[in-house]
Amino acid sequence: MAGTDTALCLELLGRSHGACAEELQAATVWQAHSVRGFLSGTVKNKLGLTLISDRPSDGPRRYRVAREAQVW
Repeated sequence: MAGTDTALCLELLGRSHGACAEELQAATVWQAHSVRGFLSGTVKNKLGLTLISDRPSDGPRRYRVAREAQVW
């Protein structure tokens, strides 16, 4: 999986501050609906990882994978 868009997204989501949808779009050149589908379909359902979503008052919604779930 190394070198794939999925691996890149998981790396971004694994950061302590995670990633916003726009960052995932820029990194992969995916459209917004593809990013949302990846988050729900691949990350949550297929890989079974816990996805945490936060909406800071001063910026866009950010997503990150729970630390205990990072086993890739």
